[in-house]
Amino acid sequence: MTAADSQWMARALRLAEQGLYTTSPNPRVGCVLVREGRVIGEGWHVRAGEPHAEVHALRAAGAAARGATAYVTLEPCSHHGRTPPCADALIAAGVTRVVVAMQDPNPLVAGQGLNKLRGAGIAVECGLMEAAARELNIGFIARMTRGMPWVRSKIAASLDGRTALANGVSKWITGEAARRDVQEWRARSCAVLTGSGTVRADDPRLDVREIATARQPLRVVLDSGLHIAPQARILQGGRTLVYTAVPDVTRHQALQADNVEVMLLPGARGRVDLAAALQDLARRGINEVLVEAGRTLNGALLEAGLVDELVLYLAPKLLGDAARGLVELGVLTQLQQGTDLQWRDVRQVGDDLRIIATMTKGK
Repeated sequence: MTAADSQWMARALRLAEQGLYTTSPNPRVGCVLVREGRVIGEGWHVRAGEPHAEVHALRAAGAAARGATAYVTLEPCSHHGRTPPCADALIAAGVTRVVVAMQDPNPLVAGQGLNKLRGAGIAVECGLMEAAARELNIGFIARMTRGMPWVRSKIAASLDGRTALANGVSKWITGEAARRDVQEWRARSCAVLTGSGTVRADDPRLDVREIATARQPLRVVLDSGLHIAPQARILQGGRTLVYTAVPDVTRHQALQADNVEVMLLPGARGRVDLAAALQDLARRGINEVLVEAGRTLNGALLEAGLVDELVLYLAPKLLGDAARGLVELGVLTQLQQGTDLQWRDVRQVGDDLRIIATMTKGK
């Protein structure tokens, strides 16, 4: 492959990013059609049920697509879903070469689209800028390959790792720029997850504000004892799902509404089964989950090996030993028992430092 191929694939990836907030549960995909060194059509997938990126690009190109090269960030689909197969559309349009960033992890596709194109005599190359394509659809890949969403935990803390004062006060540790950045993470997430303790202490809405988006994430509350009040703000407006370990149907019905669902998922020690909750979210088409919770739930998720990525905002201030820590992980007796992380990105956001790190154990 050539430098020009990389140039056009980079353009396709930028197009795919335009669906960052809207495509769920589908992947984010971009397509660029090039003929004789000139773009003749391009497009991206906007939302589920609407045409895929390849169809938008082919419509823009019209008859000029014959003999062109298609650059697609994800393997063209080969099955009939809500829309016809994109591989068939590329074949019918007379495209002679297809360059794909990565194979589709969906078992309904998983190489079949590439084989169909090759069977039609089209030159196919796969793997160009694959790392960038995988990052763009990290949640979709997780859901397709392991039946779990990608779980990203957001934590705001002081430089000495404190998330609240001893009395629970935590607004605001980080600055306005960091809080705006969190809105971006919410907007791209399919669900925002929190615990009943955070709901009682802060009464958050956990919706997307300040960013124009037609899709609000599903709000998920883990409430083992079903202590959430019916008037809690997180139950108002958009869709909310409450997981509980309490089998009291009357208490469930007191919270149920057109926009609120209560689901029983009991686990050990009277708690919600965390893994089962995430598996259920995956079955609902949830690709990315943003956890915005306190140290107890964050610790439980980490101990269970259910967190994939940390987004940690560190403010340039010290709160001291009496303030509350990042996570509850129990007492460790050896350094090897600690949770190992791999730095992915470190940058300044306003006055604060943002660190993105992934887990290196059990992944």
